Amino acid sequence: MTKPAQLPGLPADFRFGIGTSAYQVEGAVDQGGRGSSIWDTFCSEPGRIADGSSGRVGCDHYHRLDEDIDLVGALGVDDYRFSIAWPRVFPSGRGNVNAAGLDFYDRMVDKVLEAGAKPTVTLYQWDLPQALEDDGGWLNRATVDHFADYAEIVGARLADRVEHWIPVNEPSVVTTFGYGSGEHAPGKKLMLDGAPVAHHLLLAHGRAAIALRAAGATSIGCANNHAPVWPASDDDADVGASKIFDALWNGLYVEPMLLGRYPIDLAPLLEHVVFEGDLATIRQPLDFYGVNYYTPIRIGVSDAEAPMPFEFREVVGYPVTGVGWPVVPDGLREWLIMFRARLRAAVPPIYITASGCSYSADPDADGIVDDQERIDYHAAHLTAVAEAIRMGVDVRGYFAWSLLDDFAWPLGYRGRFGFVHVDHVTQERTRKRSFDWYAELIRTIRAGND
Repeated sequence: MTKPAQLPGLPADFRFGIGTSAYQVEGAVDQGGRGSSIWDTFCSEPGRIADGSSGRVGCDHYHRLDEDIDLVGALGVDDYRFSIAWPRVFPSGRGNVNAAGLDFYDRMVDKVLEAGAKPTVTLYQWDLPQALEDDGGWLNRATVDHFADYAEIVGARLADRVEHWIPVNEPSVVTTFGYGSGEHAPGKKLMLDGAPVAHHLLLAHGRAAIALRAAGATSIGCANNHAPVWPASDDDADVGASKIFDALWNGLYVEPMLLGRYPIDLAPLLEHVVFEGDLATIRQPLDFYGVNYYTPIRIGVSDAEAPMPFEFREVVGYPVTGVGWPVVPDGLREWLIMFRARLRAAVPPIYITASGCSYSADPDADGIVDDQERIDYHAAHLTAVAEAIRMGVDVRGYFAWSLLDDFAWPLGYRGRFGFVHVDHVTQERTRKRSFDWYAELIRTIRAGND
């Protein structure tokens, strides 16, 4: 087993966390007054999910809340990140509040605190109420107003006990894969015509931040999916294509949040939806900047007749996870250092708000789940963070993804990212070796810093 002593350089106040999201774990999609979401609809369409599954049952977290938060307590993390299901609070995305939904999250916050962790709450982790999608979803600016109302209600109920708030998780993923390529819900293939979605998600982030602060929230940040973008070759065409994609994946979210502007080359895509005052609203003061990191992205120029001027190329020369994602911890160090170098004083304290890997080890005859590859993954990525810190990057914490083997979006249940194995027939939970390693790492580093 990897020893915690191999992770030097983490500051005494460095925080360790773990995360989940509502649609991936809760289940109970038609219970407790919850309305339908775009992922309920998407999963019902044949061919959308690799194994034909859905989050209808998930990890049955809705009914097993106590058991799962006990696991959070046993892990010993400082912070537990979870999301609130918008359709569980507003079944139609607007109108009357579902009291049972708010009560569920109120109880969850109390349970997390009782377990010794601080809640980090994400308001939107992709489960848009279907009724709002029927009205245009994130292509419709009115969705921003409804999101602000939702943030106001949730903030009024929970802001007195929630440590950190993240309004929108990974707007780049929603825009690119939900409305650009159609690989995620709601499954639209608009290519660059989906760019207004990015603006509306960013505007929703800003409006929610304002509403949360008015409700008493004291720490608000983001959770943006970032990656170094590598050209497929040194050829000018590949380099140019990689720069375009870097602007779409990274700059489109960094620059408005931190600098109050869009990348100059992308501004024409958005000029018809950006109103006066929008960029000031988006550029709310952030108490932390959340980076979700999984792997670098390699980009080459596409054929002239292709719908986009770039195409994804395979990242070669690295080990891969159980679902084929390259494992490149140095990519995280690279991105953090470049982020700080480019924006300097504009960068708030940073949290790694998600990083994780899928490996499919099951319990052996003795009930042991030997997932050494997951241990190695997180050890290497924490080492990369420690190296970035030594080079002057202000990284305050790391949220490992995820607590449970959950419904992993288009991967279905083939993607096992959890520190806890879940039998999706019996719902039995089994702590993996990685669970014990992470808990011991936290105890060891705390003891060494006392």
